[in-house]
Amino acid sequence: MTSYKEQLDALLRGLLAERSEYSSITIPDSIADKRNLLRSLMNVRMPAPLSKHLITLQDSELAAQRKEKGVVDFNTIPVSPLNHRLRLWQGDITRLKVDAIINAANSQMLGCFIPMHRCIDNAIHSAAGMQLREECAEIMRAQGHEEPTGQAKITHAYNLPSKWVIHTVGPIVHGDHPTDEDCHLLADCYRNSLSLADKHNLRSIAFCCISTGEFRFPHEKAAEIAVTTVSEFLDSHPASSLASIIFNVFKEVDYHLYKKILGYE
Repeated sequence: MTSYKEQLDALLRGLLAERSEYSSITIPDSIADKRNLLRSLMNVRMPAPLSKHLITLQDSELAAQRKEKGVVDFNTIPVSPLNHRLRLWQGDITRLKVDAIINAANSQMLGCFIPMHRCIDNAIHSAAGMQLREECAEIMRAQGHEEPTGQAKITHAYNLPSKWVIHTVGPIVHGDHPTDEDCHLLADCYRNSLSLADKHNLRSIAFCCISTGEFRFPHEKAAEIAVTTVSEFLDSHPASSLASIIFNVFKEVDYHLYKKILGYE
């Protein structure tokens, strides 16, 4: 019977064999280093079909990682004292079991190509698997142009606990303060993601803190726009299928901002 380590090595050998320039790379000994190499290879791999064998090996590995991290059901997250349809959770969005998670994508919408980068786009694609980049590439080929800021697209979630991923491109802030247009476009990210989720009859979605990382949107203003836009959407769409909106935060600054806005303190 093939061991876990042998399966992981077989997956790494398969990906290394795809590029001749990888011929000098040696597969490391430790599981942690093997996984870092795997994520790096996934991050830089251009969109292309995978063999059924590699898909099976990859999906088995990502399932093991998902089990180790643990899956968080959104129903276990306390609701906001101010609005029973809103919730706040701090942690890794790739652990959330919801109908859809929101990915802060770039205009190429193919995921992050920087190995081991700490952005949410990289984390989501790494946990979902290489099929996600291929599906995104199919969407972009059909579209024929880069994804406009503020719009939204939906894909399958593959190896994530969620069923779907909604991708939206947030505004990039240039200078010390966001412009009125930046604020409008950030609100569009939330509105269009909600509209797309409602169109697909989704009941639960989790938003990351769009544009507050590499795109430099100020945390406090971004949180205000997020909660206001989501609340206004729910108020103006009483028949919406959306029953639970989770604001997923990672940084302490965002946790305290949302905690205050949502009435948890």
